[in-house]
Amino acid sequence: MSFASEPTPGRTNEDFVVAGPDWVVVLDGATAPPGVDSGCVHNPAWLARHLGGALAARLSVEDERPLDDLLAEAIKTVCELHADRCDLANPDSPSATVAMLRRRGDALEWLVLADSPVMLDVEGEVRVMRDDRVDHLSSYTLQAVRAARNAADGFWVASTRPEAAYEALSGRIDAASVRRAALFSDGASRLVERFGTLDWDGLLDLAYSAGPQAVIERTRAAESAEPDGARRGKRYDDATVALLRL
Repeated sequence: MSFASEPTPGRTNEDFVVAGPDWVVVLDGATAPPGVDSGCVHNPAWLARHLGGALAARLSVEDERPLDDLLAEAIKTVCELHADRCDLANPDSPSATVAMLRRRGDALEWLVLADSPVMLDVEGEVRVMRDDRVDHLSSYTLQAVRAARNAADGFWVASTRPEAAYEALSGRIDAASVRRAALFSDGASRLVERFGTLDWDGLLDLAYSAGPQAVIERTRAAESAEPDGARRGKRYDDATVALLRL
């Protein structure tokens, strides 16, 4: 496995990567909008790192349990770490997306919660596993996003509700059929989703031919070239790419 991760210029990296011999997890902490009271003394980077650690502890020893069960337990564990200091009922509590891959026997298992994609090259066909519910909200005001977060008709993230793990997309595939596999935070997939300078096949080709850092460098160049205020959302974002050598 190889990876690269880089923060938004001048800021703390809210992405996090953790891996073992037969599994890898990429988490992307959600940056809170300015002035929003999360009810929590911790930031999204704290959440991503502690959630990653809780997942690593389980993936290292509990290889027979489904990924969504392990994620639900990890969210519960992190909640217990700060329930006495923070308002976990606050809908703006720090949150993170989750992308996971695990090799178990002859199968490759995947899980995605929110918009950090897992990509698999299955016998030459590139498949993108991405939870795109956040892309279909009727409004992106602070109030609308708050109401939609971890709600039945909205979108789901890892935060303070363990049951969010069971809203993740997941599946398994014959490992022998997978030629290449990669995980991206949405800050590293924006060459496809925001800028349109590559398609998904091209993104996976770039990652494997030039390496994860090359994806991030090309992303930074596209971000820097974009005029101020040209699009909704952040001009720069934390970016992480993890590749599996199968």
